[in-house]
Amino acid sequence: MATSRIQIAKADILDYLEKASPILKLSDLKAILSNQRGFWRLAQSTNTQDFIEFLKQHGKLKELNFPFPHRKETRYVWGNLPLLEILQTLRPNCYFSHYTAMRMHGLTEQIPKTIYINHEQHLKSQVSGALEQKNIDTAFSRQPRVSNNVIEFEDKRIYLLNGKNTGQLGVITDSVTYDNNQQISVRLTNVERTLIDITVRPTYSGGVFEVLKAFTLAKEQVSVNALVSMLLKINHTYPYHQAIGFYLEHAGYKQSLLDLVRRLPIEYDFYLVNKMQDTEYIKEWKLFIPKGL
Repeated sequence: MATSRIQIAKADILDYLEKASPILKLSDLKAILSNQRGFWRLAQSTNTQDFIEFLKQHGKLKELNFPFPHRKETRYVWGNLPLLEILQTLRPNCYFSHYTAMRMHGLTEQIPKTIYINHEQHLKSQVSGALEQKNIDTAFSRQPRVSNNVIEFEDKRIYLLNGKNTGQLGVITDSVTYDNNQQISVRLTNVERTLIDITVRPTYSGGVFEVLKAFTLAKEQVSVNALVSMLLKINHTYPYHQAIGFYLEHAGYKQSLLDLVRRLPIEYDFYLVNKMQDTEYIKEWKLFIPKGL
């Protein structure tokens, strides 16, 4: 019978799984069963679901479901692994960004309960007309756009963002600790790219006060020259260099570093964040900021 055959092969099956990748998709388990069925002498009636239930009951297999609205994902994990290690398998070449990258680089004193993973959009031709002041004013008078591709998982909120295609600019692989002392290897934005991203999306970064704090804490790590070069390559529609210049100045960076940003054109009035109520205008950067920042 199928049960007795799989029980006879139990030691070989568990040994195989111990040596396989610890993070698996359903397709991986189907392939393992198909490739090893003959060697393990399993009955043809043993299907993938039988195999999974056997591994859950007799081995260390756990099924984790991530029901994102845009596409649900399931991962099968052998043993106990850090959540971040599992999350970075959700999409090819995805990476941690915004508040999560801030935490990994030590650019916040908070322990965020929200995790941000970015999966870049496919490269597509971008057609944008000349920037006009009225369009900037209209865009920033509205609530900021926030992705709805978010789930609650255990005690965390997880955003799977579909970000602008940058060709993985400023994405690195590094060994980090997050909310415990365990070192894990992750893909994340480097310090310069992180500062750009959180300027563009303060909503994903704890808000403008946290962004300002990040610029302050980044002083010993960041290359402002590399940051400006990266910003030019990303080529955002809006003049975010004005916001970056303000943050650098407010965080006490040297004038010589501020000059790297000042040499970029400052032609439009701009906004530090969307939908501000009480504002203050910083003439040097032509920038509206929340009063009291």
